[in-house]
Amino acid sequence: MSNRHIFAVGDIHGCLDKLEGLMGILPVNLDQDTLIFLGDYINRGPASRKVIDYLLDLKNKANHIVFLMGNHEKMFLDYLDRINPFLFILNGGQKTIDAYSKKGEFFLPPDHNDFFRSLRLIHETEDYIFVHAGLRPYLPLGDQKIEDILWIREAFFSSMYDFGKKVVFGHTPFSEPLVMGNKIGIDTGAVYGNKLTCVELPAQKFYSF
Repeated sequence: MSNRHIFAVGDIHGCLDKLEGLMGILPVNLDQDTLIFLGDYINRGPASRKVIDYLLDLKNKANHIVFLMGNHEKMFLDYLDRINPFLFILNGGQKTIDAYSKKGEFFLPPDHNDFFRSLRLIHETEDYIFVHAGLRPYLPLGDQKIEDILWIREAFFSSMYDFGKKVVFGHTPFSEPLVMGNKIGIDTGAVYGNKLTCVELPAQKFYSF
């Protein structure tokens, strides 16, 4: 990867204005650098469908782009597959349903359906592990459970366990990025009135909008 920089973006939650603003200030080279999105693109915010449109357009422009699954995307997929639909609604899913509805009729475009079903759980580079929520301490990467990857909180972010590489994660909102010896947390609560945050690696430089 040599001279290529990595830009990892935290939880968007339908906040298109903050996503556009953040992307406008990033010194990212879409031909060379790697863009990684850590999941939770939808729910709670006002523009879930437009966020996915934006990301799909960005995918066509960037040579190196990774989209990870968040717990909200997993709940949406379960909702689509009629698995525990009320959990999705209880977690802000009605905003997403409304965004994909016209005159009361829900419709998910095929390219959006493909996007949600192609999301990855983990992305690993030479120096970093990227994941939505975190990892269970003392378990090898290959033994991690989906529930922890998408939902874990304090058992992960309060642990100093060394996973062999620094873990970059979202999911748990902090007022400022969490920086520890073994991890970097970049969910800064954009949908709760705070900013959307990106970390540039390996410089470990933060950008927020």
